[in-house]
Amino acid sequence: MTGAKRKKRSVLWGKLHTPHREDIKQWCKRRLPILEWAPQYNLKENLLPDTVSGIMLAVQQVAQGLSFAMLSSVHPVFGLYGSLFPAIIYAIFGMGRHVATGTFALTSLISANAVERLVPQSSRNLTTQSNSSVLGLSEFELQRIGVAAAVSFLGGVIQLVMFVLQLGSATFLLTEPVISAMTTGAATHVVTSQVKYLLGIKMPYISGPLGFFYIYAYVFENIKSVQLEALLLSLLSIIVLVLVKELNEQFKRKIKVVLPVDLVLIIAASFACYCTNMENTYGLEVVGHIPNGIPPPRAPPMNILSAVLTEAFGVALVGYVASLALAQGSAKKFKYSVDDNQEFLAHGLSNVIPSFLFCIPSAAAMGRTAGLYSTGAKTQVACLISCIFVLIVIYAIGPLLYWLPMCVLASIIVVGLKGMLIQFRDLKKYWNVDKIDWGIWISTYIFTICFAANVGLLFGVICTIAIVLGRFPRAKTLSITDMKEMELKVKTEMHDSTENWPPSKRTNVKVFPGSLKTGSNVRSLSVTPRRMETSQQIKIISINNPLVFLNAKKFSADLMKIILKESDSSQPLDDVSKCEQNTLLSSLSNGNCNEEASQPCSSEKCSLVLNCSGLTFFDYTGVSTLVELYLDCKSRSVDVFLANCTASLIKAMTYYGDLDTEKPIFFDSVPAAISIIQSNKNLSKASDHSEV
Repeated sequence: MTGAKRKKRSVLWGKLHTPHREDIKQWCKRRLPILEWAPQYNLKENLLPDTVSGIMLAVQQVAQGLSFAMLSSVHPVFGLYGSLFPAIIYAIFGMGRHVATGTFALTSLISANAVERLVPQSSRNLTTQSNSSVLGLSEFELQRIGVAAAVSFLGGVIQLVMFVLQLGSATFLLTEPVISAMTTGAATHVVTSQVKYLLGIKMPYISGPLGFFYIYAYVFENIKSVQLEALLLSLLSIIVLVLVKELNEQFKRKIKVVLPVDLVLIIAASFACYCTNMENTYGLEVVGHIPNGIPPPRAPPMNILSAVLTEAFGVALVGYVASLALAQGSAKKFKYSVDDNQEFLAHGLSNVIPSFLFCIPSAAAMGRTAGLYSTGAKTQVACLISCIFVLIVIYAIGPLLYWLPMCVLASIIVVGLKGMLIQFRDLKKYWNVDKIDWGIWISTYIFTICFAANVGLLFGVICTIAIVLGRFPRAKTLSITDMKEMELKVKTEMHDSTENWPPSKRTNVKVFPGSLKTGSNVRSLSVTPRRMETSQQIKIISINNPLVFLNAKKFSADLMKIILKESDSSQPLDDVSKCEQNTLLSSLSNGNCNEEASQPCSSEKCSLVLNCSGLTFFDYTGVSTLVELYLDCKSRSVDVFLANCTASLIKAMTYYGDLDTEKPIFFDSVPAAISIIQSNKNLSKASDHSEV
């Protein structure tokens, strides 16, 4: 008995604690995404493309690391460290499998404000003679990287606080037009900051409100001091980069490995500069000495955290927003999910930990991420492989970059920002989809170039919320009475349309209210044909609210919940529950429960009719959500039809998405859509019989 009791207790103990272990396991996988995909990594299929992508990415990381370090007003070697450590940390904690984290132009530009304010160039003469024991660099350079590291540390702490507060759920406030305008404006700032290198002009550091215009005013005032050699070399570099990258993009399907034009240009320019001694002969500015190795960790100066609070907030918000947009785009492209809160954790740690290793603020970059797409990367292994090559550069190849001209490096940066700069083309799309979003884009862009990226982002969010709140009071929604009238109309017109059909083809219509919580923005009813050779269920879902960025995400989730619930539910119900859920409005049933009509069919095909009579206004996010839902349902073999759409909605959806033009999807009324669905079904059956 004692042994049996002990055995029983051990079983109970195991039952009590097994779920606890499973919870811990799931928590670890959720917070360490590498544990989710690494055990499933296919060496045979993924290692080769990841290796090729990693090599190409390493070239970009090195070039951008050197450039963005100069953009951040610190020594170039610290950009190499910023290309190494954040990428490793994000590969462990990040969920974007095709996101390349490292140095970032926008965060470097923001941190440069703090560096130039706290350690200006005028203080260089005071410390230039005293060298430190860290890589032989001067105290001046260490003071500067100390400020940049402090910005990175505090920015990462802010991101971690946002993770703890679960503020990732508030990212719906960041609409696509606002993010596009902010990143385009910030890219314009970065190009402006590189003008002095492209033209070879000695220029003091200019920042602050309207600094963008002051820089160009200074350039035009000193246009005679432009170095012709630097200008010609910059133009030649930009032409070569653009042409070769366009050719790589055009023929990437025919060639297995694209030409690493960035690497070739760096080697060729460094060799030419060394052979012709351009630094001394023409006064061309070069990168200079790159020390070997990685110094021991050192904490950033905590006594200046209060002085860099503004820049830290800018780094935290701008870096996260730009990185999240890339992660979500990657997830949408390759069919996986991204947790917004987990991205706060990943980028927070990618800023906090490297700040102890002399790193500047980091984030994901569009150019590097697009490079991973084009070279066929599969996972974050590509980023880890790139870190190996960056490490080789730090310990072995770094000193050979001494002769790299700064104008060539600036050209690489400008061409790398092409993806952000061509977002100007989105203006035509916003104009055709929603002119208010077009106005928000323009105003956000203007605020960004006049002030800063974080100011433009804040203005865009506030402006978007204010406009939506102003439009909502004028919006009209469907009432319960309207829904009943619509249901009665469906009943009447469906009955009239089926009077001339043979008895075997008449349809029973069942209508039931959607099982959504109060306040949801969709309401559903279902129309199911009587049991025939092939059954077809028609779901009618009415949109009762405007569809904007505030409710687009919930609308998408609610709608997919209805579709998946109905398509997956094949368990038989008892007669009482059947009668409660399905009220047959057909004249043949007279409200009685029809068991034959409510039984599931294994070959059932679903059609979805969206009644848009209550969709009184929309924005770009709402239109994109509708189009994505249409394409998602189409991939699931669910036919989608839209009824009672306004002319502006039809125009916006047609312009935005790749909709099916072979058959109509927009109808004047719900009964018209249902009639077309039934007609298509009958034609399909007739063609099947003719083939037999």
